[in-house]
Amino acid sequence: MSRHPEIRLAQKPDAPAIHAMLLEIAKTTDCEDKFRSTPDDLVRDGFGDSPAFEALIATDHQTPVAVCVFFPSYSTFRGKAGLYIQDLYVAPSHRGGGFARHLVANVARRARASGKSYIRLSVDAENMVGQRFYEKLGMRHASDERIFVLDGPAFDHLATEAN
Repeated sequence: MSRHPEIRLAQKPDAPAIHAMLLEIAKTTDCEDKFRSTPDDLVRDGFGDSPAFEALIATDHQTPVAVCVFFPSYSTFRGKAGLYIQDLYVAPSHRGGGFARHLVANVARRARASGKSYIRLSVDAENMVGQRFYEKLGMRHASDERIFVLDGPAFDHLATEAN
């Protein structure tokens, strides 16, 4: 790409475009059956008084073509705060143009500007293109860690045990 993409902080009216791009991630990773969020969920949780996440949008002539969704993280081992990238998506028509790299670089810049010192993320085990991309950015695979998830009935059951 000869010029930097236009990148800006997402606003409430971007929720439908963000949602559409997240749905594309779900389709690409064969997880469409697990995709439950709505644009209203994103508005509620990302653009209220205490947002659970932020998102950067990359545009081409004001049309959103890429998104990076992230939120605060904290490492007790490092004793430092960071950011966790939850989702990174670039429309197929704009892949290879530097959009993903510029989005992650902008997240890193925002992290550093707010006193944070790292970025974490997870990538689908079968997404070799994504893994190579993150390695090119200088990220390393944390082979000494595993991601665990508690959700659905198991989450509900455990939560009822707390008194």
